Amino acid sequence: MNRPLDAGTPEGFRAERLVDVLVPTRNRPAELAVTLAGLAAQEGVDGFGVVVSDQSDGDPGYAHPAAATMVRALRHRGHPVLLTRRLPRRGLAEHRASLLAASAARYVLNLDDDVWLEPGTLRRLVTAIGELGCGFVGNAVHGLSYLDDVRPDTHRHYAEWTGRPVPERIRPGSPEWDRARIHSAANLLHVTEAVRLRPGEWRAYRVSWVGGCVLYDRAKLVDCGGFDFWRSVAENHQGEDVAAQLAVLARHGGAGVLPSGAFHLESPTTVTDRDVEAWEVVLADGQAG
Repeated sequence: MNRPLDAGTPEGFRAERLVDVLVPTRNRPAELAVTLAGLAAQEGVDGFGVVVSDQSDGDPGYAHPAAATMVRALRHRGHPVLLTRRLPRRGLAEHRASLLAASAARYVLNLDDDVWLEPGTLRRLVTAIGELGCGFVGNAVHGLSYLDDVRPDTHRHYAEWTGRPVPERIRPGSPEWDRARIHSAANLLHVTEAVRLRPGEWRAYRVSWVGGCVLYDRAKLVDCGGFDFWRSVAENHQGEDVAAQLAVLARHGGAGVLPSGAFHLESPTTVTDRDVEAWEVVLADGQAG
């Protein structure tokens, strides 16, 4: 029988670490276990913390024996883990805002609960943001079921940074907005194959936004308001990550990192009521730079 799991306390968790991983989750115990397993296999970033915030309709996903074992594995490997519940639900942005408030780390990785990270991914992201000095770096998620679906028309949106990323004001309808097309399906994997990186090599490229796996400089994210815009958007929204990244891009710059070690589990979404695009509301209010 699986013994009760210690949730930890916010006071005991909050510390000035290099990295905290922030994982919002709802009704996905199996996917959460896979996501945590990917984190437990990361090396090269000592003592990173993990916060899991659950909004499940029933028991929290981390109570499932598989997820609970991965929590214990993370702690056994020296990673503090805080388990929380955020109810009632007030929307995706409010959920992310609460996760951000739980951390005092220099960098925070916003990681969705349906993403597996291959070993070495976190180390590469931390190295990249340290060298680039921008507001965020991201690994777009691969959909492996699309591996044989090659879409060369999207590859033209790949453009590397030749130096450090600079601030960009990106808006819908601009050529820069279409950069996101490279992140659909398995497009980025096909681009990676064409670039032919040497072992251990990585490249920074221009983005409009990245979904699923984004490492922020926490101070720069907070400087841009974080996710505090949740108070001005309806609860049934999506695109909260886009809104935050547009603001950070405008003030501090950002980049995608190739290769990406993030793989989408391709499970059905748990956010079925999403009538509002948060970034549209934020742009209309002038809150994104």
